[in-house]
Amino acid sequence: MSNNTSPVILGKNDFRLLRQFANNFPGSPGANEMSLAYELNRAIVVEEDELPEGSIRLNSRVKVLELTTGKEMEFSIVMPNLADITRQKISILTPMGAAMIGLCQGETVEWKMPAGIRKFKILEVHYDQV
Repeated sequence: MSNNTSPVILGKNDFRLLRQFANNFPGSPGANEMSLAYELNRAIVVEEDELPEGSIRLNSRVKVLELTTGKEMEFSIVMPNLADITRQKISILTPMGAAMIGLCQGETVEWKMPAGIRKFKILEVHYDQV
């Protein structure tokens, strides 16, 4: 399960874009607790200038620590057409992208990955304007 004690806070622009995308994506929106649609359904939507410092949004560069292995990873969360694993850009539709969107630096999240449930701490968040 995701860490439901942490609110998902999204700016209006990201929310509109992701909602439209999630609605056009095959599958039943909201059916899977660990899906982008589920996260959007529980999101708190704010103006862009009201986003908390260190919040993860589209085009954020994120550094996380996997708590089980102690391994650090760094990547950007992007729309699917911009995903490029060789440049550490992951799609918002990947389990990791959907798990992180709307959370903030310092928070911890559990998420179901292909290898099972994994727990991550968000160490750093940087937003790259496009």
